[in-house]
Amino acid sequence: MDDDGLIRMDIADILEDAGFLTFEACDGDTAIALLADKFEQVVLLFTDVQMPGTRNGFAVARETARCWPHISIVVASGHVQPGPDEMPEGAVFIGKPFTAGMVHDHLTEILPDGNKPEPLRQRT
Repeated sequence: MDDDGLIRMDIADILEDAGFLTFEACDGDTAIALLADKFEQVVLLFTDVQMPGTRNGFAVARETARCWPHISIVVASGHVQPGPDEMPEGAVFIGKPFTAGMVHDHLTEILPDGNKPEPLRQRT
């Protein structure tokens, strides 16, 4: 989830290369609505911090952790660092700019083996 369409497409490509089917949202409110509808299919939330709407990426991450604890969470930003209690337990923060390799390495570490697509399982 990112409000910048080009960055959102880049992140989707990185995740699809890792073997994920992606759903995209341009703001936090849309992301929560999408998660509420698709939570059974979702194993990973990848969100930017700065988002339009009533929820930023930290709020989406916290709500996701509370409502759907089976979903692993990555929060990214090039401008904002997480403060105390902004990130839910178990979530990972990644600074921008990042590479596909950096993202794949983080996902290999945080995702349970049963939630790793085949390309990520081959990295371990």
